[in-house]
Amino acid sequence: MTLDVVVAFFVLGALAQLVRAELELPKGLYQSLVIMLLLAIGLKGGIALSQHVNLALLLQAGAVLAFGFVLPLLAFPLLKSIGGLDRLNAATIAAHYGSVSVATYAVAVAYLESQNIPYEPYFPLFVALLEAPAIAVGLWLANRHASGVDRRAMLKEVMLNQGMVLLLGGLVIGWWAGERTERVMPLFGDLFHGVLALFLLAMGQKAAARWRELGQDASFLASFGVAMPLVGALTGAALAVMMNLSQGGVILLATLGASASYIAVPAALSAALPKADLGPAITASLGVTFPFNVMVGIPLYSALISGFLFG
Repeated sequence: MTLDVVVAFFVLGALAQLVRAELELPKGLYQSLVIMLLLAIGLKGGIALSQHVNLALLLQAGAVLAFGFVLPLLAFPLLKSIGGLDRLNAATIAAHYGSVSVATYAVAVAYLESQNIPYEPYFPLFVALLEAPAIAVGLWLANRHASGVDRRAMLKEVMLNQGMVLLLGGLVIGWWAGERTERVMPLFGDLFHGVLALFLLAMGQKAAARWRELGQDASFLASFGVAMPLVGALTGAALAVMMNLSQGGVILLATLGASASYIAVPAALSAALPKADLGPAITASLGVTFPFNVMVGIPLYSALISGFLFG
């Protein structure tokens, strides 16, 4: 397994943070990188979607949506029974691990392209579908015997958060415009890997900063942050095989199953569950699972899937 060049920027950012180097990306630049990545992923998916809309895709979308409801239900008993966490904290972390990380998906796409492994180009649709189900399940798990959920605020954060708006907006524009998007693709297509490299530089710093915040549950959160991605990857790969996806498609769905949200889910849960402590969930997803996936997980999933299923 070789380290992809864009992942090297993540390592650089993490090392800079650990040695306390004077390296800081302007907040405005970071937000611009996020916007460009989300729109680029959405546009590419929308262009492909305009060419592939059929009954088979709708059935695949339904299966992926169901996958989003299953993942937090797999994580919750591990957190509550093995980790000994209370219901609220277990549900909160389960929601993070049932949703997806767009950044992890972007790294997986860059890895597949560097290895010349083809994949279904409409995958951004699946990324968007996997954003919301875990939040709904997490709220249900947290409030089965309680009340006080601000459903209006939760719905607003789920449907109108930055990630969902830009990803779905890009999908719609790409689907509507089709080949007319060629005029903007030099920005959103040709520069994609460079933008991703800069974004990972910032993410490396953020992940390293989170390592100091694992707290008293450090050993369990670190173990769960590695074990749950493996469970999610195995489940995602099995589903992808049943959906008859390509080699790259199996790797991507395994990666989505292995990823954990640290942007959309915290925003939604902070609005719906103001009493919830989101620190452990964000620390585990961003400080443990994201680095594991981009440095070890994605090459590992690719090697195993390519060797055992497509060898």
